[in-house]
This record gives sequence, C-alpha cells and structure tokens, in this order.
Amino acid sequence: MTPVFACAPKHESPFDQSDLATTAGRVLLISCYESGLQPLNLAQPKAVLEHRGFAVDVLDLSVQTLAELPTEPPNAIAVSVPMQTALRLAVSAVSALRSRWPEIPIAFYGLYAGLNARYLLETGTADHVLAGESELALAEWCEQTTGSQACPPTAAEIPLRELSLRTRLDLPQPDRHGLPDLERYARFQAADGSLRTAGQVAASRGCLHTCRHCPVVPIYRGRFFIRDLKSVTGDIRQQVEAGAGHISFVDPDFLNGPGHALKVTEWLHRTYPEVTFDFTAKVEHLLGRARHLAALKANGAAFVVSAFEAVSDDILERLDKGHTVRDMERVLPLLAELDLPVHPTWLPFTPWTSRRDYLDMLDWIEGHGLVNAVPPVQLALRLLIPPHSRLLDSNREAPWLEQLEPAEFQWRWHHPDPGMDTLQVQVERLVADRPDWSGERLFRQVRALAEDTDERPLGPQLPPPPRLTENWFC
Repeated sequence: MTPVFACAPKHESPFDQSDLATTAGRVLLISCYESGLQPLNLAQPKAVLEHRGFAVDVLDLSVQTLAELPTEPPNAIAVSVPMQTALRLAVSAVSALRSRWPEIPIAFYGLYAGLNARYLLETGTADHVLAGESELALAEWCEQTTGSQACPPTAAEIPLRELSLRTRLDLPQPDRHGLPDLERYARFQAADGSLRTAGQVAASRGCLHTCRHCPVVPIYRGRFFIRDLKSVTGDIRQQVEAGAGHISFVDPDFLNGPGHALKVTEWLHRTYPEVTFDFTAKVEHLLGRARHLAALKANGAAFVVSAFEAVSDDILERLDKGHTVRDMERVLPLLAELDLPVHPTWLPFTPWTSRRDYLDMLDWIEGHGLVNAVPPVQLALRLLIPPHSRLLDSNREAPWLEQLEPAEFQWRWHHPDPGMDTLQVQVERLVADRPDWSGERLFRQVRALAEDTDERPLGPQLPPPPRLTENWFC
C-alpha cells in the first residue's frame, strides 16, 4: 500500500446530528495499553464512528488477545497509542494483523503516533497517522478508505506541527458498549485495603504548560481543550452504572481549568456521593490554586498525583517544571491539612542526576514519610527522549546525547558517569525481580544499592495512601 499521512479533515466543525450516515463499513479499533484502565481512547472514536454510520468492533490487548479478533474482516483498522508502552505493543500486534489481513489499511492515532510518524510510515507499519484532536479526521479517513475518495500520499517528513490537530472538537459522549468489563482492569484500593472498580474520564485534553520532557508538548504546544460538561458527566454516569466506585481523571493537569474541574466534581458528588476520584496536578497549581483543593476534597477526592520529579532545583529548571524543591515542601503540609494524600512521581535517572542527587531524592522521600506513596518502579525510571521532544531544543549538541533509535521510539543517551547507568539497571532489575516485596523493603534495598552499603532501617513512614492497583509510568 502507498502510505498516506495526516490528510487535512474536510471540516473541523462541531459534532452535528446532520453528519449521521446510514451505512459506511466496518472499523476495528484496537488499544494495547491505557494506564491499566478501560480505554477512553477506544470509547471516544467509537462514538464518532458509529454516529457516522460505521459498525465498530473494539479490542483491548491489555486484557484480550488477537485470538478474540472479529471473524468478519473490517474495512479499516485504527490503533490507539497514547503511551510508549502502547506503541511497542501495537507494532508487534500490527505485524500479526498485516499477516491476517494484508490489504486492510491501518491508522495509528495518539501522542506517540504523532511523535513516531516517520518510522511508522516509512516501515509500512501504518498507512495513516493522526495526533491531537483527531476523532473527526479519523472518521473522515475511514470514510475515504471505504469510499471512492483517495487521500493523497504525503512524504513522511511532513512537519509535526502539520500533523498535530489542535482545534477543539465538540464530541459526543464516549461509547463504552462492547468494551471489556470494568472489572477486568485496575481497581481503586482505599486506605483500609478495600477495593472498588475504577473508571477513567478526561475532563480536558492537552496542557497549558510546556515541560521539556513531556510528550504532550510537541503535539499540543501549550494548548488545552475543555471537554463538554454533558459529555464528561455522561461518561461518568455510564461507568458508575457499570459498577465503578472510583473515577480517575486522566487530564494531563486537572487544574488547568479549575472552574471546569469544580463543576464536574460537584456534579459527581451531588449525583453519586459515594464515588471517589483522583486527579493529576502540577505542584505550581496545587499552590497557586490551593483555594480549590478543599472543595475538591469535599467532592470526593481520594488522592492527587503530582510530578515532583527531582530534589535538585538545577534538574527541575532543566526540565522547565515551573516549581522548586521549596515549593514541593510547601505543598505537603497544605495537602496534609486537607487529608488529601499525594502520590509524587519521580524522574530519578537523567543525564544531570549525580549519585548524590539520587541519594538526596531517597533521603527526601524517606524524610517526609512518603516511602509508601512512591511505587518502587518510580525509583528506577530513566528519562525518555522521544522524537520531537522539547529537550532536543537545548541539548542537541550535548555530549551525552547519542542518536535517534527509530525502532525504539527514542533518542539514546548515556550518563557522563557510567556508574549511574549501572545503578539504574541494578535498581530496575531489583524492582522487577521482587514484585512480592513491600515498598518499604524495596526502598531499603534500593538505598543500599545506591550507597553501596548494608541495608538499614527506615525512619517513621506514613501508611500507604489510597491508590490504583496498577502502577503505570509511561
């Protein structure tokens, strides 16, 4: 097949009932991994495609297998890749799909589709690539593949800014019918150890901020889009009616639009007072928009995720995080006063992180009693630099930066101190080999590795906070 690439949509107008078609064809939507939760990135395009008259089959390879593919071949296949983990799995799955249905066109959509478009197209893995606000453009591509229209081929070197669709779409409520049951996904675990079924909702997409290492930034370029309140609440309703007792708001930053966040959670608490939720917010928003936190807690917030990243102001500045270590220390008592637990996330291995920096991070986590709030996998994470990363703007000539590895979907880099690369591998292996160990025991072992000393006891720690039962990171 001749690869086609990011054709401009015929329109980007609000979703309209007049778009409804009667018969259009069959589309297979595939997800490979979406934070361990039922995939919103299947449910949203499914609603748009069915409105356009398509019959839509869905397959989530995080809980299903290719043996569960529909027997009837589709007219087109679209694969969701919002994360690097999903992309790795998708490339393998598409190889099997090409063998089974060699003539069926395949599109990739999502953040990591856009970032890796050149590789996906040049290798024939994808026939079409979309990123950003792409549901209507995806529907139009599906119409072109099943009709007489042809989308003209475009070179794989097309600039990312032309691929990334950044016009707000008025979309229908996501359609979750036919997706695997919520019980097959990660659960919410309360502080007392009890479990509830969890769902996920996005109240907004994109982000106002431009942190240098974030994969959202090259696609959305500092823009974010509020989702229609009726659509968001309808998605919550259908998941609660399907058994969800907890909702994870997966917005890159829930407090980009605090007024909208309050409207959504006020509706949630008024309608389903027993349902809890979690959200993600930057440190600077937790401080600068602190007046909203009490209301969010009253509306059912069980915990907040925040990217602390490092305890070095130099590293935080290199990442353009917008906060300092002092800000992190200020936010902890603020959240503690509200009894709103924080899950700080970390980026412990970067080209700028010395062994002393790493040990300082461990000391900071322990000293603030947060060992049980940090999944051990967080202590092993290594900076990922995907194609088009904003980090390349200021580090293209850095001696630690090697070359782009297209098939690995990232730039290769090495630490100036080889011992830090060795430590990262050791920590990663330790965490992977000891899944049955407690977080505190693994933390002690990680610190012993970093210090090259015997294991020693921890200081007093806060109890494990509420959490989701699957820890994801990329």
